[in-house]
Amino acid sequence: MVDGTGEHRKVEDMSRIGKAPVQIPKGVKIAVDGDALKVEGPLGKLEHRVHPAVKVQIDPADGLLKVTRGGDDRISRSVHGLTRALAANMVEGVSKGYEKKLEIVGVGYIAAVQKSTLQLRVGFANELQVPIPAGLNVTCPDQTHIVIKGIDKHLVGQFAAEVRARRKPEPYKGKGIRYENEQVRRKAGKAVTK
Repeated sequence: MVDGTGEHRKVEDMSRIGKAPVQIPKGVKIAVDGDALKVEGPLGKLEHRVHPAVKVQIDPADGLLKVTRGGDDRISRSVHGLTRALAANMVEGVSKGYEKKLEIVGVGYIAAVQKSTLQLRVGFANELQVPIPAGLNVTCPDQTHIVIKGIDKHLVGQFAAEVRARRKPEPYKGKGIRYENEQVRRKAGKAVTK
């Protein structure tokens, strides 16, 4: 493989993410049971099936989790960094948790949580009922903000994306559901051309 200097580098040097060890914070327990990686912390438990091309090793003395791969084939290289990133996300999830914030822009657009359902009034004839998946804590501090919290980074991000997709911000007035601090590209309307 040729790097920016024009010199050839070995492919094994490429996975910087995979080689980096994951620091295990206090209060987090990690166990490897066959191909299952189990992480438990103050906020909950997570489990992930590890690909057979890589191995997860725990060094209790240093408090580090390391991911190693058996070979240099394409699958091993691609799964190496992925497994390390997923392990790091699991450790952070059970110790700190993840959070996504959404805001609703539009006159009469509101949101509320009723038991395990997120209710959205966003300009449609009917109110939208979005079931909240198990493992997520969804709250509405006020009628125009939604806070999604959980220990699974993928689940938090996926649900936030699904809620946003129910009414994406439109480009003229910016009405819709957006991530907090998201910059919505605006278009000039017909009136501007006159």
